[in-house]
Amino acid sequence: MPIDERGAIEPKADEVVDAASEAAGGPVSPKARRADDPDIAQALDKMVEQVGGVPGSFNAKLVRELMQTALKLIPDGRDTGEIKLLTNSVKEMRYAYRVFGKYKDPHKVTIFGSARTPEGHPDYIACVEFSKLMAEAGWMSITGAGMGIMHAGHIGPGRKSSFGVAIRLPFETTANQIIAGDEKLIQFRYFFTRKLMFMSQAEAVALFPGGFGTLDEAYEALTLVQTGKSTPMPIVMVEGAGGSYWKSWETWVKDNLLAKGWISPEDPGIYYIAKDPADAVRHIVHFYRNYHSSRYVKDDFVVRLNRPIKQEDVLRLEEEFKILIKTGGTMSQSAGPVEGEEDHPGLPRLVFRHTKHKFGLVRRLIDRINELEPATEPVPQPKVQMVHKAPTVGPGTI
Repeated sequence: MPIDERGAIEPKADEVVDAASEAAGGPVSPKARRADDPDIAQALDKMVEQVGGVPGSFNAKLVRELMQTALKLIPDGRDTGEIKLLTNSVKEMRYAYRVFGKYKDPHKVTIFGSARTPEGHPDYIACVEFSKLMAEAGWMSITGAGMGIMHAGHIGPGRKSSFGVAIRLPFETTANQIIAGDEKLIQFRYFFTRKLMFMSQAEAVALFPGGFGTLDEAYEALTLVQTGKSTPMPIVMVEGAGGSYWKSWETWVKDNLLAKGWISPEDPGIYYIAKDPADAVRHIVHFYRNYHSSRYVKDDFVVRLNRPIKQEDVLRLEEEFKILIKTGGTMSQSAGPVEGEEDHPGLPRLVFRHTKHKFGLVRRLIDRINELEPATEPVPQPKVQMVHKAPTVGPGTI
């Protein structure tokens, strides 16, 4: 039930209120108000309006719920350490989103790899070349701001096209000279908030050889795409000339994960082992040839296209990927936004009711879309025009 539809709380005897509140984690005294009390909600709504929030808007409602959640920490009895962690996490994320928000339009690739890779190593050289080619293609690079592969990932594009997402550690904490002092260098206290920015702000991930941290980041990226918790994006694995790191890794994955059923047959299609840096760049750029972004509108999977595709190709895709479509559903194309969205109004859409599984096949669907030639005939207008703005699930969203 929406918070603003709750009724007033019935007065009870002190001992009854205390017992019920303790069991529910609420106030331990009847003198304390619940955070979801209608009067509290109204006061919070007023505060949101005073700082520029639009009354009744979806964003204003979300901010009010965020404040109510913070207030609930008091009657919950959370200790100082827990409250401090939550507060610092939200502050870190808010600041990071603000920095990235200044550079919303350029595509961004997150580069992972070892901080210990020495200059002159084939992997280091490959990363410099890769990040340089990505910059020439109009992309910005996000790295952990340290040395090794992180440094190489900043040398290629230079300071102007680099982001640094650093972690405070008792070692390896110094930002490299390319990004040090730049407003696009963000220092994080927590790995989990840092990881969120690495993935949520990127439209591609490039993995270079590394240790535990790199593999942790690799599996994080693979898992998010595999489970649909991240927007589909290319994940490329790159290394220097003569290297066998990723081929060895893939052999282990196929022998120990795929063969034993721990991953699905389509899951290896989520990643791509590049032949060289230029091949990695081609793979990433091609991913956005026809595909632009995607999101869910309720149960419908909406794929935004850079260019419309032919109706006969829509029918072929529907037949080829019918396992992704809920029983009785179809795949259709429209000229603009469907009800419930308004982002990128000039782009056509491919829409179907998704079963919400087999996300490895969703990646294959995108590959097929990118192979198609554009349509020349007009695309039908959406049956129902957009009616309100809803949160986007596309590039930069988890």
